[in-house]
Amino acid sequence: MAVTEAGCDLTYCKMRGIAAVLAAFIKERKMGLNDFFQKLVSTPHICQHAEVNNFLKIDENQNEEDENDLLSESRMCLKSRSSLAEETQIKPSDFDYLKIIGKGSFGKVLLARHKETMAYYAVKVLQKKIILKKKEQKHIMAERSVLMKNIKHPFLVGLHYSFQTTDKLYFVLDYVNGGELFYHLQRERVFLEPRARFYAAEISSALGYLHSLHIVYRDLKPENILLDSQGHIVLTDFGLCKEGLEADGTTSTFCGTPEYLAPEVLQKQAYDRTVDWWCLGSVLYEMLYGLPPFYSRNTAEMYNNILHKAPAMKPNVSNAGRELLEGLLQKERTKRLGAKDDFLELKYHSFFSPINWDDLMAKKITPPFIPSVSGPTDLRHFDPEFTQLPVSSSLCNDTLTVTSSVKEAAGAFPGFSYGPPAGHSFM
Repeated sequence: MAVTEAGCDLTYCKMRGIAAVLAAFIKERKMGLNDFFQKLVSTPHICQHAEVNNFLKIDENQNEEDENDLLSESRMCLKSRSSLAEETQIKPSDFDYLKIIGKGSFGKVLLARHKETMAYYAVKVLQKKIILKKKEQKHIMAERSVLMKNIKHPFLVGLHYSFQTTDKLYFVLDYVNGGELFYHLQRERVFLEPRARFYAAEISSALGYLHSLHIVYRDLKPENILLDSQGHIVLTDFGLCKEGLEADGTTSTFCGTPEYLAPEVLQKQAYDRTVDWWCLGSVLYEMLYGLPPFYSRNTAEMYNNILHKAPAMKPNVSNAGRELLEGLLQKERTKRLGAKDDFLELKYHSFFSPINWDDLMAKKITPPFIPSVSGPTDLRHFDPEFTQLPVSSSLCNDTLTVTSSVKEAAGAFPGFSYGPPAGHSFM
């Protein structure tokens, strides 16, 4: 693989030594030729070479000031690229990619089978250059961080591995094929109250768990709520999560989905974890009534409804249900249900009195609806718009052409890779 413009290979670098390579680099850098080093750091074999590691330990005091800065920069880039190679415990070619089951702004979600264990996973593949272009690195790293913390909760999707290549990020997640709540709600229009209560209970327990970890979810909507093959809730997509928010903490980033935005977010005011309870109220309302509480095809009218209009309560819902909705959809966040004791206020609300919470967490309550799936390859609950798309062969290969965008992307996500403790791989 090429390392310099003169075409020297790894054997040549060994013969000449890394010092000569660096001297050539510094000379070319002074002449305005910057791509030499980029080619160097994009070559895994050289980055893992022992002489490179020795170079990383060079004392900066031995160099002139201008070379000092260059060497410091070199160490950082080399360390980033080297750690990328070291942390990648698995690679894209370890999987057979069977079908596309979802698509988003940054990439695709695929049904994949691990070649060795034959186990099925949902593999989320994201394009680094698109993430960088939209300046969404922090959200992607937040999603990875949240996924690592949530692996033991029954109603949150679990992360098995995360790894990266030069141009892509990979999340290896639990495969859930019961369909989006949105899909089932569209088909049935409304859910009966016991079914809506069951889903709301599992969702609220998941949100409460996130809050206990000082994480605010911020994007609860039916599209992010999946059903597993037994009919239990699985909350997914943690890209908009906010970490490190204490019980009395606030944040102010404008984010979410228009139909479910809380008034304080819409007004660009400081908000706290109660935005999740507002979103839960909106989702519960939609399950019971068929549409979000303030929905309008006219976005400006919908926003006005969110800010000023009371949600319409219809008689097909119990008094306890209407009371819960009114508490969750309270426009003043300090008066909203959950503002004081968070999940506990919902847990002990009369609407949830039929729920045995210990049995719920242990999945001992039989779900009110069990999706009909014959096995892991049964994709009837996924949108054919996705499943009929061809699976790209590039998923198994890293980028071969080192372009400027690839150079920038290669080291932009340090610490992304994750593997479970020894003995727990692909359980």
